[in-house]
Amino acid sequence: MKNRLKVLRAERDWTQAQLAEALGVSRQTINAIEKGKFDPSLPLAFKAARLFSLSIEDIFQEEPEE
Repeated sequence: MKNRLKVLRAERDWTQAQLAEALGVSRQTINAIEKGKFDPSLPLAFKAARLFSLSIEDIFQEEPEE
């Protein structure tokens, strides 16, 4: 799953640790999501959407299947 988490975080000048604290997860989780190695749970996606005042679709995009 592609996402804009790193861009949105950088626009606010937040560290991964600061974003992780705001979302109630570990910094490693944020790192894995930003690198596309981990897809967030639906509750976490909703939390991120509320934090950034965006829709889930504005942050996370499904990659087309091959």
